[in-house]
Amino acid sequence: MAPKKKSVKVLRCPSCSELVRFSDEDFPFCSDRCRKIDLGKWASGVYKISSPVLDPEVLEDLGVFGGGQSKSSESDDH
Repeated sequence: MAPKKKSVKVLRCPSCSELVRFSDEDFPFCSDRCRKIDLGKWASGVYKISSPVLDPEVLEDLGVFGGGQSKSSESDDH
């Protein structure tokens, strides 16, 4: 039985798609320039992490509960 070869995972820089090794100084980027480009995209809002709002108090403040009315408008009698 022949010994199994270890598969090398090929990784690419998320900014420019150049091949990157795990041992590279700027991993997972190919260079400091690509690292800064990626940071700039996060800072400018190009990249976002979104998840549903699950906190009932936040949803209530946004007017999601109660037919779209917030707490302040419910107390006003017209």
